[in-house]
Parts: sequence; structure tokens; C-alpha cells
Amino acid sequence: MHITPQMKHIQYPTQGTCSVMIDVAADEDGTIRSVQFLGGCDGNLQGICRLVTGQKIDDVIARLDGIRCGGKPTSCPDQLCRALEQLKRQ
Repeated sequence: MHITPQMKHIQYPTQGTCSVMIDVAADEDGTIRSVQFLGGCDGNLQGICRLVTGQKIDDVIARLDGIRCGGKPTSCPDQLCRALEQLKRQ
């Protein structure tokens, strides 16, 4: 995906997950246009990326915030929420 000047973009280093980075772009109205994870469970993360692309940032945060992975205090979906929150602040 080509990032335009009107889009917000972030490369977010994750914490406490198997994935190590999330690359997210959203347009000016808060619609997610692309998501890619580096590392982690490839099939599951591809599914998450496809499900959230085209969705509003606030809707994704409302659905995925606080999800935990096993005994960890966070998860890849939860870290995506942290990335989206930071993206909103840009």
C-alpha cells in the first residue's frame, strides 16, 4: 500500500508478544487501511489484519483491547490497540 500525505502511519515496536513490530496506516477519518505484523503466529495475524482493515480505529480498540495470550498480560491484538492509540495521537 502506498502511504499518502493525508494518511497517518506508524511502525510500533511491540512489547511482551512473539511479534516484534506492527506497521499500521489509517486515513484521515480514522479508517484502517493497512496492518502488518513482523513475527508472531503468521496465520492468526494475517486473519487479524484482514479483519481490521477497513474498520474504524475506535471500533477495533473497543473489540480487541485487553485480550491476553496465555499467561501474558498482553497479546498481539492488544498490542495492535496500543499502536492504534499512538497513531490517533499523531
